[in-house]
Amino acid sequence: MRRPSEFTSRLVRTAAAAGEMPAVESDLRHAILTGDQPPGTPVPIDEVAAFFGVSAIPVREALKTLFGEGLVEHRPHVGYRVAELTFLEFRELYDVRQALESAALRAAAVAATAADHERIRAAHVALAGTGPAMGDREYAAATRRFHFALIEPSGMHRLIRMYETAWNITEPARPMARVPVHERAGFYTDHEQLVAAYLAADTEALVAASELHYAHLKAAIAEFADDPECFADPA
Repeated sequence: MRRPSEFTSRLVRTAAAAGEMPAVESDLRHAILTGDQPPGTPVPIDEVAAFFGVSAIPVREALKTLFGEGLVEHRPHVGYRVAELTFLEFRELYDVRQALESAALRAAAVAATAADHERIRAAHVALAGTGPAMGDREYAAATRRFHFALIEPSGMHRLIRMYETAWNITEPARPMARVPVHERAGFYTDHEQLVAAYLAADTEALVAASELHYAHLKAAIAEFADDPECFADPA
């Protein structure tokens, strides 16, 4: 009996009600975004189709969507695989996130309500409470919830979708898994400054804190710029 591929062996099929089609697209997306499928992992269409109990057609359609989102790449005569980024491409996406986040923060800090402030405090407390014992995936998820809580009050829905896309493309590399715990503590200090400026509606201090935070993120990522398990060879 043929062993399942590396990709298929790590797939999880969400429960579907009787008569419903499997959630092929969302399950594939979830597998990639959670880091279960490392960059460069081939996606065997026929095996994936068999796993979900469908024909190859919905799998191909799902992969076309994920290709448009930058989560997979396609090579003629080879097939699909989880997208790989060079370090410079990865760094560029952090530049994109920084620019989009700065624009959203300026609008969000002014528009945020008391309920928004409470959500931001809760997200910050949850992130602070993770501690060194928290796994890298849980930490990454908590960080994501915090940053999105900051920008969602902006009401800039198209910008937020672009921000989400830029964030998602970097997820398969699992950057936070490579950042030492002591450096995460420094990020938390950055987050404290972001929250303080946000609650004071001090947009200039808020944007300055965001820029400092991204400088720290980029410096941390540069420490593993040559890691072949994280980034593709630029050649």
